[in-house]
Amino acid sequence: MEPIGDVIKQIVKQRNLGDEKALENQALHDPDVQAFLKQNADKIDQKMVKNSISNLYEFYMQKHHPNKVMAGYAPQLFLNGRVIDIRYAPTKAKIAQDRKKAAQRRLQLIDLPPRLHNIDLMEDVDVTDDRNKLLALIYDFLNKFKKDPHQKGLYLSGEFGVGKTYILAGLANYVVTNMNKNVIFLHVPTFIAGLASHFDDNSPISLQEEIRRISECDLLILDDIGAESLSQWSRDDVLGVILQARMDNVLPTFFSSNLDMEALQSHFEETRNATDPVKARRLMQRVRFLAKEIVVPGPDRRNSLH
Repeated sequence: MEPIGDVIKQIVKQRNLGDEKALENQALHDPDVQAFLKQNADKIDQKMVKNSISNLYEFYMQKHHPNKVMAGYAPQLFLNGRVIDIRYAPTKAKIAQDRKKAAQRRLQLIDLPPRLHNIDLMEDVDVTDDRNKLLALIYDFLNKFKKDPHQKGLYLSGEFGVGKTYILAGLANYVVTNMNKNVIFLHVPTFIAGLASHFDDNSPISLQEEIRRISECDLLILDDIGAESLSQWSRDDVLGVILQARMDNVLPTFFSSNLDMEALQSHFEETRNATDPVKARRLMQRVRFLAKEIVVPGPDRRNSLH
């Protein structure tokens, strides 16, 4: 590896940054270098400064002419024996970016737009009079969920476009960012419609594996339930199995729907080939066990701020 002094000389020459000695002088008079020297005045002498000039120079260069290779990292000075050394620490912006990326990996959106990853519950969701009760319930859930993962969720019913999905996206992002939990946010109609094509013989993951993963995640959000077209199989062996597993393990589950719970039960009665009120009631028992219904009022916000 080339000595850092030689590397710096090359950088100065390549970038036409000026006279090397002048830059060394500027490095020594850099406010952050001066602050470090004063802070450690009892431990630093002129010999140390002279022996450390290449590191002080690198520090100055990275501050004022940063190398793109080190993007996202800021130079820091520290005492390393009898030398003033330099190390690189992630910037606040990089820490925030890395945290956001890690959170996004913990939130899986199934058949939903990626933009939902960007909704912040505290900053992006409008607090209005007609949402006060809902948001109070969500905050109460979050407070309890921090202490105990076995909590009852919410069933958000309401007209098209009132912001149910948007609010639940804010909830999901809060949970993955602040609680390090795994969340699956699933658009029920698209998921049900694509079951056959998603999980054919060539799929790397089987339907049973996917059902298990959805059933066991820390928090599940089922979006737009009641808008799907059900067969007996998709109702009983897919949706029913997922809800049964979450009920058995008391895992928090949230729903959004244009239907209230009573209308959802009627929806579950009718499949493509049969009518079965008994199975619909059984399925609704699981939904009612898992979530408390709350109506989300308000105007259609689909084309306005949320």
